[in-house]
Amino acid sequence: MITVSGVGPGNPKYLTLEVKERIEKAERVIAFKRIASDIREIRGDVISIKSVTELIPLIVGDTAILASGDSLFFGVTDYLIRSGVEVEEVHPGITSYQYMMSRLKMPYNNANIFSMHGRDADLSSVLKYEKSIILTDADNTPDTISKELHRMGLVGKIIAGYNLSYDDEIIIEKDIGESFNQSSILAVVVILNEMV
Repeated sequence: MITVSGVGPGNPKYLTLEVKERIEKAERVIAFKRIASDIREIRGDVISIKSVTELIPLIVGDTAILASGDSLFFGVTDYLIRSGVEVEEVHPGITSYQYMMSRLKMPYNNANIFSMHGRDADLSSVLKYEKSIILTDADNTPDTISKELHRMGLVGKIIAGYNLSYDDEIIIEKDIGESFNQSSILAVVVILNEMV
């Protein structure tokens, strides 16, 4: 059986019970590097990979593939299906943006949610929404997003959450256009557009 399981924002205490059971019972568990190190307290023989290109040759028999957040939201499940892998079950996890919004105690009804993690995205959609949530990466950082939105004339707040769910979690709020010192490669950014 091949399954894909979302492990949540990172800290293993945010695993669902279903995902934890799958990690414990699968014959083989494969995870990306950061996730693998977090899960080792549950399962010491996790196979750690750095890239999706390493994944397919390692899928043999009863394999659980672990992905951060929800594996259906800009996640590895789409890649596997497009590559012809027959995924038998998908177990969702708490997304980093769900976690971030819970920390802010901020509903995200009607929010514009998209990912700039490993992909280019058009920031102009942010201009149409009161609230936007963006997943970032090393190139599309909170700092570059803040400056680009300011260049586009947007007025409002930008909130960046780094290392979400870990002991060194940091959440910083600034005015759009202000600089962020990057404390982590990955972040979740919330944009509060005061012009809508």
